[in-house]
Amino acid sequence: MNLPNSLTLLRIFLVPLIVVVLLTNIASDWIGVSQVALGLMLFIGASVTDWLDGYLARKQGQITTLGTLLDPIADKLLISAALVSLVENHLAPAWAIVIIIGREFAVSGLRSIAASEGLAIAASKKGKFKMLLQVVAITLLILGSRPGGAYGLQPPNNVNPEVAFSSFVESGNTIATIFRERAIGLDDVRVLCFGAGRAMLWIVVVFALWSMYDYFVKFYGKIRDRIQVRERRKLRLLHRRQRRLNAAAWRLRLRNRIQTRLKMKDEKGSMKAES
Repeated sequence: MNLPNSLTLLRIFLVPLIVVVLLTNIASDWIGVSQVALGLMLFIGASVTDWLDGYLARKQGQITTLGTLLDPIADKLLISAALVSLVENHLAPAWAIVIIIGREFAVSGLRSIAASEGLAIAASKKGKFKMLLQVVAITLLILGSRPGGAYGLQPPNNVNPEVAFSSFVESGNTIATIFRERAIGLDDVRVLCFGAGRAMLWIVVVFALWSMYDYFVKFYGKIRDRIQVRERRKLRLLHRRQRRLNAAAWRLRLRNRIQTRLKMKDEKGSMKAES
C-alpha cells in the first residue's frame, strides 16, 4: 500500500458519500452546507485524485498491479454514480447515461477478453479526453441545478429537461435577456451552466462512441493477429502429425509386404521340399 493506491481507495470510498449528498438533503439539513457546494467539492476532489494518483505513481516509480487494477474501477464507479444521481434528479437524460455507462461495460469486457489472451489494451487519448469531458459536464450540470426538488437538486427555472435540445434554446433566450437588461442573476447563471452541461454531455456521448470504436479496432487487431498465429501453429502441428501418421502407415504397409513375401517364399520352399 502506497500513496497513489491510497488515493485510489479514497476515491472509491467517496463514491457512496457523493451519492448521498446528491440524492438527499443531508448537506443542508444536518451540516448546514449547500447541497450544490458540498456535492461539487466532493466530486471535484475525487476527480483530482484520479490525476494525482497516476502522476505520483509515475513520478515515484510506484506503479503496482493493485493500482493498475483499481484505478479504472474507481474511475468508472465515480462517473457512473454521479451520472445516475443526475438522472434521478432529472438533470441528465437517461438514454445518454445508458450509452456512456454501456460503453464502459463494453470496453471493460474487451479488456478482460484481451487479458485472458495475454494481451493488454492501453487507454487511448480519446478515452482520457472523454474522462475530462465527463468531469466538466457533471460539474456544469450540478452548478446548473437548484434546491427544492424531490431529492434536493432539480433543474433550474424555465427549463424543460425532458425535451432534447430545449436547454440550448433557453440558454440563448437567457443570453439575449442578459444583453438586453445588462444584468445577470443567479437563475440566469444556473440556466447557462445547465445548457453548457447538456451540450457537454452530447459531446461526451459522441466521444464515448468514438473511443469505444477505437478500443474495438485495437482489440480486433490484436486478437486477430493472436488468432492467426494460433491457427498457423495448429496447422503446422496438424501437418506434422499427418506426416507422422503417413510415415507410420507407409512403414506398416512396407512391413506387411515384406512379411507377406517372406511367407510366400517359405511356402514355396516347403512345397519344393515335399515334392
